[in-house]
Amino acid sequence: MSETPQNESPDSPDSPESPDFDAMTRDIAEVPAVEVIVTVAVNLMSAAAVKLGLTEEGDKYKDLDEARKLVHALAGLLDAGATEVSSFHAAPLRDGLKSLQLAFREASLIPDEPGQGPGEKYTGPVYG
Repeated sequence: MSETPQNESPDSPDSPESPDFDAMTRDIAEVPAVEVIVTVAVNLMSAAAVKLGLTEEGDKYKDLDEARKLVHALAGLLDAGATEVSSFHAAPLRDGLKSLQLAFREASLIPDEPGQGPGEKYTGPVYG
């Protein structure tokens, strides 16, 4: 049976269970900004797809209010980051965003007016 020394709590920096924040900081410092932006965008896309019911689970996690927020945040990130990432990265992300916007419009019982859907503040109206 393993015991934690009396002067060392399980959450102390020297504990084997606690994260090594110095190593994590060094790791993130080595990641290029473009990679961070693309990773965040892909995470937003994935979360939006789940909330739109586009995954194998279908409607189990569908929540259009949450999807709207995620798609809007993705559009804002891509709008702000477009000049910071190459078209090699930006083009497929924009395509994914448009697909999510169209899926949102299709899933809505009462579709938003053109230009009022999630993220359309940044992309302009999205049509199929």
